[in-house]
Amino acid sequence: MEIIIRRAVKEDCARLLELIRELAEYEKAPQEVTVTMEHFVESGFGAQPVWWAFVAEADGQIEGFAMYYIRYSTWKGQRMYLEDLIVTEKMRGRGLGKMLFDQLIIEAREKKFNGIVWQVLEWNEPAINFYKKYKAHFDPEWINCSIPV
Repeated sequence: MEIIIRRAVKEDCARLLELIRELAEYEKAPQEVTVTMEHFVESGFGAQPVWWAFVAEADGQIEGFAMYYIRYSTWKGQRMYLEDLIVTEKMRGRGLGKMLFDQLIIEAREKKFNGIVWQVLEWNEPAINFYKKYKAHFDPEWINCSIPV
């Protein structure tokens, strides 16, 4: 099997949304995916993109991706925020997640970000164990907040 990690292109968006829906099913929240294809494409490939991604192709089929955006910390400066790291269920355990995460680390260093931050659901043991391999710091102090507008 040939695995390629590359930057996402506009033509990948339909497949990325499929994987996002797969992740939402896994996280028991399929109804939460409300983004339209048009908004998704414009946000990543329009005049002012706000997200970037790498895809993992196995034998020409996208089987995973990692999407990030730039977060600014008044204490640390620019940081990469990992929005999603997704590998299809059938391809988990074959190194695609590691290849994508390693590519994010390279990207963060090249762009001189001061770190990578992300969230993981407290019950998602496979993901937590994956991040522990990178010696990730898990912060129990902060509570996630959001409001619809």
